[in-house]
Amino acid sequence: MLGNFSFGDYFKKEAIQWSWELSTMEFGLPPERLWISVYEDDDEAFEIWHNEVGVPVERIKRMGEDDNFWMSGPTGPCGPCSEIYYDFHPERGNADVDLGDDTRFIEFYNLVFMEFNKKDDGTLEPLKQKNIDTGLGLERMARILQKLPNNYETDLIYPIIEKASEMANISYALADEQTKLKLKVVGDHLRAIVYLISDGVLPSNIGRGYVVRRLIRRVVRAGRTLGIKGEVRNNLEGAILPILAEKVIELSTHIDSDVKIKAPLILEELKKEELHFVQTLERGEALLEKMLADALSNAQKSGTVPCLSGKETFLLYDTFGFPVELTTEIAEEHGLTVDMNGFELEMENQRRLSRAAHNVVKLAVNDGTNLTENINETEFVGYDTLSTRAVVESLMVDGSPVLQVSEGNDVEVLLNRTPFYAESGGQIGDHGFLYVNGGENQQTAVMEIKDVQKSLGDIFVHKGTVREGILEVGREVEAAVDAKLRQRAKVHHTATHLLQAALKKLIGQEISQAGSLVAFDRLRFDFNYGHAVTNTQLEEIERLINGWIEAATFLETKVMPLKDAKEAGAIAMFGEKYGEQVRVVEVPGVSMELCGGTHVRNTSEIRVFKIISEQGIASGVRRIEAVAGEAFIEYINARESQMKNLCSMLKVKAEEVTTRVEKLLEELRVSRNEVANLRTKAAVHKALMIANKAFEVGSSLKIKVLVEYVDDVDADLLKVAAEHLIDTLQDPAAVILGTCPDEGKVSLVAAFSPAVVNLGIKAGKFIGPVAKLCGGGGGGRPNFAQAGGRKPENLPSALERAREDIVSILTEKAS
Repeated sequence: MLGNFSFGDYFKKEAIQWSWELSTMEFGLPPERLWISVYEDDDEAFEIWHNEVGVPVERIKRMGEDDNFWMSGPTGPCGPCSEIYYDFHPERGNADVDLGDDTRFIEFYNLVFMEFNKKDDGTLEPLKQKNIDTGLGLERMARILQKLPNNYETDLIYPIIEKASEMANISYALADEQTKLKLKVVGDHLRAIVYLISDGVLPSNIGRGYVVRRLIRRVVRAGRTLGIKGEVRNNLEGAILPILAEKVIELSTHIDSDVKIKAPLILEELKKEELHFVQTLERGEALLEKMLADALSNAQKSGTVPCLSGKETFLLYDTFGFPVELTTEIAEEHGLTVDMNGFELEMENQRRLSRAAHNVVKLAVNDGTNLTENINETEFVGYDTLSTRAVVESLMVDGSPVLQVSEGNDVEVLLNRTPFYAESGGQIGDHGFLYVNGGENQQTAVMEIKDVQKSLGDIFVHKGTVREGILEVGREVEAAVDAKLRQRAKVHHTATHLLQAALKKLIGQEISQAGSLVAFDRLRFDFNYGHAVTNTQLEEIERLINGWIEAATFLETKVMPLKDAKEAGAIAMFGEKYGEQVRVVEVPGVSMELCGGTHVRNTSEIRVFKIISEQGIASGVRRIEAVAGEAFIEYINARESQMKNLCSMLKVKAEEVTTRVEKLLEELRVSRNEVANLRTKAAVHKALMIANKAFEVGSSLKIKVLVEYVDDVDADLLKVAAEHLIDTLQDPAAVILGTCPDEGKVSLVAAFSPAVVNLGIKAGKFIGPVAKLCGGGGGGRPNFAQAGGRKPENLPSALERAREDIVSILTEKAS
């Protein structure tokens, strides 16, 4: 899209005149072929087009709000539009003209005159600064200038279509409309994909990344249905997108130099994404075809509209990873619809079950009573205090409600209020104690809290063990959070926010959270990113975060409407559901997130941050684990203890450990090679010892045959022995050996010389039935094959059977 903006500089008259000048003088479009649309009430624009520019009245059309009034949203800046259309068929005349007739017209230029502000009540008030926003379609102008029937056949896209046609071995010009449509999908989508990846938008399951992933999948499927085959070259492993993308990159060289520079990244990302998706396609396509056939058959029998059920669509999505949009597209090609309401219902059921399994504690007791009907939500006071007086509202032991719990028993406790944070947002629940005090400050009961979970709504379930006395329903308790552990959680939670901010700043704004854990001993952050983070990048991230910690910035926490929070730039977890009021945690100048967790007051409380690992956990998802604060001290102390032990064992200083380990590894490598050589010599010696057991078979051709058991060798050494025997016995010869390398294992090998293979006897086919007798199988080349089994007790009879079979076959072939 080409265009220009003005914020209070020029307005309607200049924008209209310049658009006309660009279209007719610079691009050379014939004025008589241009038609104009204006908003129905915009007399000013109508007069400028007619009186100032000179467009005849009959070629200026007034149109309604749906077509010619632009709004940024329900409220905010807005204004009338004016558009320029190109007429491909002026011979049709000026009577009853419909600018929406795309067989005759194409809109290529849009001028938006933002002169109003729409208020909440729907009224329009004039803007103090009137603004201009124009847009000219690059592809549409190319189509007009190149006199082509559509955008896809312009020199922007058609070379990609030509490459796809060549790979599919078809002619675009002679193709039917359905085939042309698929080629257009390949050309148009792939061009967009290459530019998006070049701009840093990588395939993922959320946001912009999911748009890229959907486009890639559509191109892959279109290419497969066209019969395009990838070449196994340059490590492409049969992928087609990198080959096609090379054409896009070639076309882009003089337009955007970054595309050429980032070509290796683009091609690798396309290959990886395509090969992963092809596996998904192959898993789901066969089942989908059956589902579609069944749905069509059922619809014909019942006389209903054919529809794929939501349950079947969800099965494809959940079990086989088949994208729902792809299922919908394939179903439509077969004349079916998809029950999307049913699919969404299945999705919601899964989310509900997942939440229940992960966070929610079952509060339905054994007799079917639901405690939530009688208990109010828990008042959480843990942001402001770590201890409070509370009342025990319910006790549960093994799913049954009880009135009291004695010392040594595990119990779940519901309180009317609590300072304990319940596990949510990745942060684990608080630990601590409940104290029941008797008279004169005497404790009559103590319960240790080891976990806190949320049940339906905001009911906090405190899980733990009664350590002293008896805990009773209705008693008042002192609920006290372990302050040291809470501080560790706060440190790690704020550090997690800093980590996400650092990743976005140093790796890319497309980074998005895919999961997290805030524990007392570490933090874990999962994020959508298609590549490993390098050691250099990890060091930069650590430096940046420790700099923010050292800056000693006070955090700001606010509760505000969700809309205001998003407008302020707060990061929300994709797919998470939020209420109308949300809690926003901000590290000014660094990070702002929607978060219900607990945090430090000042970044200096974190003290220090250290990344301890980075790894991939799924396709396009990376995981960083780190420690901060007190957990960092523990981590360093543990590492130091391990280093001291190593130094003691190796009898070297800490700085000499690496050199010493390298030396030991080299010595180990040399020793292993020596052992391997000795074992090989032993195998050769064993081969020589049994070579004299070979016997001859055949009359016209004397073939030496050896079928024997070899003890104390593994599969590799058995192979060495067989190869040595074939050389020793000389052509023609057939060697079949067996061994039991480990308990419950059998290894077999068959080696045939060239003359035996020329008789039509293949080692791979011969060894299979022999291995089957030992409870296994195998195969290989005509001259050499290996096999295994799980029944050592059958090996003697199997070798005897092998001897009989090879003698019979060779006697027949060599007579």
